[in-house]
Amino acid sequence: MNKLVNLIFRMLSVLPLPFLHSIGRCLGSLNFYLSAKNSNLIRNHLNTAGLTADDAVIKEILQETAKSGLELPVAFFRKPEDIAALFHQVYGWEHIQTALNNKEGLLLVTPHIGSYDLAGRYISHYLPFPLTAMYKPPKIKAFDKVMQAGRVRGNGRTAPTNMQGVKQIIKALRSCEAVVLLPDHVPEPKEGGEGVWADFFGRPAYTMTLAAKLAQVKGVRTLFFCAERLQKGKGFILHIEPLQGELTGDKAHDAKVINENVEYWIKRFPKQYLFAYNRYKHPAGAPFPPSEAV
Repeated sequence: MNKLVNLIFRMLSVLPLPFLHSIGRCLGSLNFYLSAKNSNLIRNHLNTAGLTADDAVIKEILQETAKSGLELPVAFFRKPEDIAALFHQVYGWEHIQTALNNKEGLLLVTPHIGSYDLAGRYISHYLPFPLTAMYKPPKIKAFDKVMQAGRVRGNGRTAPTNMQGVKQIIKALRSCEAVVLLPDHVPEPKEGGEGVWADFFGRPAYTMTLAAKLAQVKGVRTLFFCAERLQKGKGFILHIEPLQGELTGDKAHDAKVINENVEYWIKRFPKQYLFAYNRYKHPAGAPFPPSEAV
């Protein structure tokens, strides 16, 4: 099974990006027509966020999500210089350069928007030290082996989503290296994930405390980034900006600040956000939201 998955990913990785995105549009459209459950979930999330939620937007979101999946083989198997060539503009690299000049650790935070795997590969290609990403293995082991191999190439490193992994990334930050974190994963208490309930587009969402905790490690510069996907397979634009808002050390307050930053990026690129992910689920072992607590 592992060899078959590896072969499929390698074959997909050599296809031109416009062709991969055409396949993604077809798969996303099929998803729209065949899965009312996904469409309804996306519609509900768009309505909660106060964004346009008509059928055309939902179909486009599903198309962009499919494109994101088809970009994984490119991120895992193409040469770093070939991946870098897919990025036609970069805004905000000066923030990374400032951290390099000051010998600061880099906490790079990206929501599930655009092509975050390709963006990570691009950034790691230009860093003089390793970039470590928190990584939760997929349920299918064959995919895990391929994804691990793809993410640890060159400057890439991975850390498990447990206490051992947290210690690993804190060590990397204190060594003035870089760490990538996706802040909109719902933490799983049974797996050691710590979270608090914080508003996300005005609705309580169980939110990780790790992002804010890492941002307050001494000598760390926190930056949000996003790889905007251009239409017709024309490549990507990388956007990098500092964290907005002040972190105080209060878990609830800081989680809300992180969520507000995620909201800001979603509003900029709403059609490229993973709205099919159930951001408002109640993970097993988590307390009830304050409004539901007895």
